[in-house]
Amino acid sequence: MTATSLSKGANVAVDSPAVRVELVWSAGAGVPEVDASALLLTSAGRVRDDGDFVFYNQPRHTSGSVRHLGRHGVPGAVAGTTGDAVEVNLRAVEMAVERIVLCASADGGTFGRVPGLSLRLLDAGTGTELARFDITAGPEIALVAGELYRRQGAWKFRAVGQGYAAGLAGLATDFGITVDDAPPAAGSAPAAAPTPAPASVPPAPLPSTPPATPVPPPVPSRPPVPPAVPPLVPQAAAPASAGPRFTKGEDRLPVDMRKRLSLRKEQVAVSLSKHGAAGATARVVLVLDASGSMSFLYSKGVVADVVERMAAVAAQLDDDGEMQAWTFASNPARLPDLRLGELPEWLRLHVRVGEISLFRRGRKKGLHPEQVDMRAVGIQNEEQKVIAEVRAFVREHPAPVPTLVLFFSDGGVYRDAEIERELREAVEEPVFWQFVGLGRSNYGVLERFDTLPGRRVDNAGFFAVDDIGTVPDPELYDRLLSEFPSWITAAGRAGIL
Repeated sequence: MTATSLSKGANVAVDSPAVRVELVWSAGAGVPEVDASALLLTSAGRVRDDGDFVFYNQPRHTSGSVRHLGRHGVPGAVAGTTGDAVEVNLRAVEMAVERIVLCASADGGTFGRVPGLSLRLLDAGTGTELARFDITAGPEIALVAGELYRRQGAWKFRAVGQGYAAGLAGLATDFGITVDDAPPAAGSAPAAAPTPAPASVPPAPLPSTPPATPVPPPVPSRPPVPPAVPPLVPQAAAPASAGPRFTKGEDRLPVDMRKRLSLRKEQVAVSLSKHGAAGATARVVLVLDASGSMSFLYSKGVVADVVERMAAVAAQLDDDGEMQAWTFASNPARLPDLRLGELPEWLRLHVRVGEISLFRRGRKKGLHPEQVDMRAVGIQNEEQKVIAEVRAFVREHPAPVPTLVLFFSDGGVYRDAEIERELREAVEEPVFWQFVGLGRSNYGVLERFDTLPGRRVDNAGFFAVDDIGTVPDPELYDRLLSEFPSWITAAGRAGIL
């Protein structure tokens, strides 16, 4: 059986009753150590309590379904390859658990200094490799490598590769884990404190301030301050958020929509802060696939919900209360600008036109003057055309801030060479392209852009989700914005911004 090689965001069905998830890398002088861990999450995207965190100091979940196996060599690999692993008995996972997030933390440096970092998904019984995900990372010291999740009664695995500059503390608290207080500064008297709960992530002393006396280890096989985990800080010490901006027009929204927007803007601000971009500003452009296969997502309200969630990104990043938007299939069509105060009417007029059954047959009768005649848009996938049109818009309407393009598609990508050419040429432009797959496969070149060589900066990100409606807002915004801040930094250094 040939293992499936996964790109970021890709998923694969898991038929094995039990799997082993290995993080492997090339060890050596100056290479940080890596530890694997797992978080068991409910449908709310959070742990039930600290017992749902499986790691070196709590190596077995109470249900017996997840175990941390620890550091080991990798049979058959090149010399110097080492690994750390978590084993999951999928048949024993409690029904309340919807996802098992597979995490990694680095000690002694960032993941950018860990060569050959990969995730291997193995059948726990036979040792057969089912899938492999080669992870590309930079300044992060913690990351979500992948996840096992339920879908229609079966298990699937998704390659994630989402980094956390705030470290393991930022990652853990995002999912509801209690993080202990940081150690006192050197020279200060130690304060009495209750013994932390077993599953809380233990604080590591700063390298320059070793403890005066050794502390007995909670687990005999590992020291109390594991060398493979960076120092942790309490949640309050995480990077401060710039906070949600008040945006022109939001006071005109219906009360329920205004409340959702306010909360979502705050979550966008937290995600930006987490990735080192608090207070960042950008022009946001929305691109919506309207090809024939998208009809179901329009008719079920999925696309309308996506647009409302993306309006919060635009509202937080750009306070002019407007977002440019395109739809596309065989041909692109620019939609009227989305003004925040007109969001309900915009959704009514301009999202429903994506339905294949509406305006594509019969006469044009009944179209609002601002609506797009979808018969001219067609039903095929021609992503390169809308990419070219958005590029032309940015050139003709320069802005003092970078442009973030949020591009939604359900797959069927086949114009790989043309799309690659457009995005390679766009490297020198102040635009970052974030592609989001809505549940299908065959995303073509979009899946490979994180690793395509020959570009001065990585100007495109991609991830896919089976059902975006089930992804909580904090997780969705983290995925959308995880690469944008690092692109801003790289583009600035390259003179693109």
